[in-house]
Amino acid sequence: MASVTFEHVYKRFGDVIAVNDLNIQIADKEFLVLVGPSGCGKTTALRCLAGLEEISDGKIMIGDRIVNDVAPKDRDIAMVFQSYALYPHMSVYDNMAFGLKLRKVPKDEIKKRVEFAATTLGIEALLDRKPRQLSGGQRQRVAVGRAIVREPKVFLFDEPLSNLDAKLRVETRANISKLHQQLQTTFIYVTHDQVEAMTMATRIAVINKGLLQQIDTPQTLYDHPDNLFVAGFIGSPSMNFFKVKLVRGDGKLFIDGGSFKVEVPPERMDTYMKYDGKSAIMGIRPENIHDPHYLPTGIFPQPVDGKVEVTELMGNEIFLHVTSGEHFFVARVDPRTKVSMGDETHVMFNMHNMHLFDTETELAIR
Repeated sequence: MASVTFEHVYKRFGDVIAVNDLNIQIADKEFLVLVGPSGCGKTTALRCLAGLEEISDGKIMIGDRIVNDVAPKDRDIAMVFQSYALYPHMSVYDNMAFGLKLRKVPKDEIKKRVEFAATTLGIEALLDRKPRQLSGGQRQRVAVGRAIVREPKVFLFDEPLSNLDAKLRVETRANISKLHQQLQTTFIYVTHDQVEAMTMATRIAVINKGLLQQIDTPQTLYDHPDNLFVAGFIGSPSMNFFKVKLVRGDGKLFIDGGSFKVEVPPERMDTYMKYDGKSAIMGIRPENIHDPHYLPTGIFPQPVDGKVEVTELMGNEIFLHVTSGEHFFVARVDPRTKVSMGDETHVMFNMHNMHLFDTETELAIR
């Protein structure tokens, strides 16, 4: 088992900086997810760790060993790719055993490791089949099994679920989480799907344009995003944003969005008072916008009027797509809510869970 450290790591492709001064310390046995939009540099960072890309500057360590100049095969890592990359002419058993055979591992040891991996992944009945006889989910498990048999210090996953259908993705991500608990090894997982990141990770590193934006536990990223990008990227549906102005009146502080005016909770007035008379960006998640008939207790509700453009019935909840003046937002309301497309509506913002961001720096105001 091993920790992993990125220390001031850069990766340049000509004038393009794909990874920009990356600093991350990943603890032994941790499940870290690198998440961000396509092209943000997360896969490049993973490939640098694997030795498939040479870093331009900085230092990468696995345990106490600097691996900048160590060949990929000697880094004691195993990587699961987006494409399964199975040998079509080999059986499942031979696909999983192939790397061990190249390393001249004794046959009895190979058999033991392959059978353990197959049992762990529930594919012991498939060992004699060829890849063409397997479903996408089964092929993915074989690819994971091929990594397990190597008994590496670190597992690397590069968007391994992107080729699976929605139901299978849910099942497989649960299996990977269980696998992490069983193997007690360091997992580093790359995805652009923030739902995968939230449900699987011990910690999440959010990357955008090669820069690390924030690294923390899933709940902390959700509750306390450092900036506008993290706030909008984490959460599904994503956070609603409004260009607003802060104004004082009657000893209170208000957020004026033009078509609505909502009060700032008293306990936050001191924090936001320096923005009195200034513009800011307010953020609020869809689940913090409520039907006034079904308000939860212990919130600080403020009314906002709008028009329902679209309703999406999800069974256990309803998504309302609402316009209010020049603003557009999504509300995640109680399934008993009785509204239809085109209706004028009245919703409540829970201002306890509102976020405010500086318009220039896009940093959270705290």
